Amino acid sequence: MLTASTIDSALRTALDEDAPWGDITGEVFIPATASATADLRAREDGVLAGIEVFARAFALVDQSVTVDLAAADGDAFTAGQVLATAAGPARAVLQAERIALNFCQRMSGIATQTRAYVDAAAGRARIVDTRKTTPGLRAFEKHAVVCGGGHNHRFGLSDAVMAKDNHLAVLTGAGLGVAEAIRTARARLPHTTMIEVEVDRLDQVPAVLDGGADIILLDNFTPAQLREGVELVGGRAVVEASGNVALETIPEIAATGVDVISSGALTHSVRAIDLGLDLSLEA
Repeated sequence: MLTASTIDSALRTALDEDAPWGDITGEVFIPATASATADLRAREDGVLAGIEVFARAFALVDQSVTVDLAAADGDAFTAGQVLATAAGPARAVLQAERIALNFCQRMSGIATQTRAYVDAAAGRARIVDTRKTTPGLRAFEKHAVVCGGGHNHRFGLSDAVMAKDNHLAVLTGAGLGVAEAIRTARARLPHTTMIEVEVDRLDQVPAVLDGGADIILLDNFTPAQLREGVELVGGRAVVEASGNVALETIPEIAATGVDVISSGALTHSVRAIDLGLDLSLEA
């Protein structure tokens, strides 16, 4: 999902935005011959994500900058720990610094939040993300979820069938039954593609099951309703819970017997982890 071309494309866009005509501060303050060594150091505990993106930012500014990695994506780290060291021309190190940190801090924030959710679920349900991601950065953010021990939901509209409340409203308005619509959709799909349907009431579940949906998303259900929904489905489909999901509610939701818990909070409102670059200059 997070390919080399995706990384380079996003980094080049970010670097062009940050220094479209070069770094004038570096050019007037830093001698062209100066070298620098900089340690990527954690200011707080967390889970690492985006370390390869961090390293690539320096290479795109100047290929002579070397980055030695002391940790890998998915590793837990503690405050004060050195995660990587960049060395090379001082101007290049300083120019790449902010972009490299921006990506790694946000991705590590997502990984750290995801790890907390996974730990709270205690193996009783799979934690997955949603499409509530930063435009243009979905691959980075979904990669970070995996680094935290979570799993990815569909990447976008093109790779999975998911009928939500608005889709069902259109069907109802057209006079079509949900079960019939699911069966019709199934006939048009490859045998490898599953169908997920979102419901917001328990009385919608029988028709969805009758249509043969593979996954049923119970949206904004209370824990008691989730337990009833799981019992109603009876193993005939994967049950996903979404809505009202927060770190403090995960244990209770996971205890209802649902298979999957999806949360937009893993990506849309996460706090970046505090990472810093401690730099020393050499003449």
